[in-house]
Amino acid sequence: MPDKIRILYVDDEENNLLSFKAFFRKEYEVYTANGPFEAFELLSKTEIHIIVTDQRMPVMSGVEFLEQTIIKSPDSIRLLITGQADINTVIEAINRGQVSKYIQKPWDWDKVKLIMENCVDLYKSRQELKLKNIELHKTNHELSRFIYSASHDLRSPLMSILGIVQLAQMDNSDPTEFYKIIENSVLKLDKYIRNIIDYYQNSKSEEMSEKIDFNIMLEDVLAMNRNQDTSVKFETEVNMDSEFVGDPFRIRVILSNLISNAIKYKNPEEPNHIVNISIVTHPESCKIIITDNGIGIHEDHINNIFKMFYRAQITNNKQGSGIGLFIVKESLEKIGGKISVVSTPNVGSSFEVIIPNKIAE
Repeated sequence: MPDKIRILYVDDEENNLLSFKAFFRKEYEVYTANGPFEAFELLSKTEIHIIVTDQRMPVMSGVEFLEQTIIKSPDSIRLLITGQADINTVIEAINRGQVSKYIQKPWDWDKVKLIMENCVDLYKSRQELKLKNIELHKTNHELSRFIYSASHDLRSPLMSILGIVQLAQMDNSDPTEFYKIIENSVLKLDKYIRNIIDYYQNSKSEEMSEKIDFNIMLEDVLAMNRNQDTSVKFETEVNMDSEFVGDPFRIRVILSNLISNAIKYKNPEEPNHIVNISIVTHPESCKIIITDNGIGIHEDHINNIFKMFYRAQITNNKQGSGIGLFIVKESLEKIGGKISVVSTPNVGSSFEVIIPNKIAE
């Protein structure tokens, strides 16, 4: 939403322009034009939220002018000032110029002020509705992609398990190797289901604000992810000089997905895979840095890794779900945070996360 509503008043009478600007200059950002052509030039350079025009002008009528502004400024609220109580003019203004309200001359300033306040409320309501529609369209698009990809990715490990079970039934050798393959498939399926739950909860739940102890949270997250690969070494540093208040669910999801990726994409040529985790709290924010010496990310993929179901080409034969980093980005947007990444192929990746501290609120 704009900090200050911008109003354009068009009239061929200079005194009307001066008095209008003088009356509303403190509440709104007021622009004036003494004719349609001057107004069109201004509209091409400035976003106007409310357009007010007189009906009787020498070059074109107010209705004709407002009709042409629909293309140039489709989101503006339009008002018509008319000195004649002609219902046909009003109907024409509504139909052709998409006029929301009209004012009759001579006007009463208190009534004009009230009408302007109503127009401001109408503009803000329309903008909120527009944002909701954009968000709804985005959600529906993501949901369609999600259903298609989820059905495929959920079925894949199940089919692997079924194939191994059928193979084990026909093989009389030691089944231990089959158990390991089944276990990996089940873990992969479990991880994907947890991602689906996180995605749903992040999109539906309201933001929470609770005091967070990152020492406890980090230990919980590490305990949950260590079973992916017990050979990975963790180096952690938590510095909580300032108390931190934030959304525990979303911060846990962010930590879990970033740490899980750091474990998963280790470099097969690196004998010691190390994940370094640094968490530092400040009165204004918390900085989380997760660095690994894994396979890294090629620069061609950096700008796409946070998109839903984007899977970069990898070299260690571990294909991700394509949803983890998307959930990280969505979670951060919900709590006003941001993320950046620096990565070099075959050297490693470093993710930096900044989360606002809600303690002041």
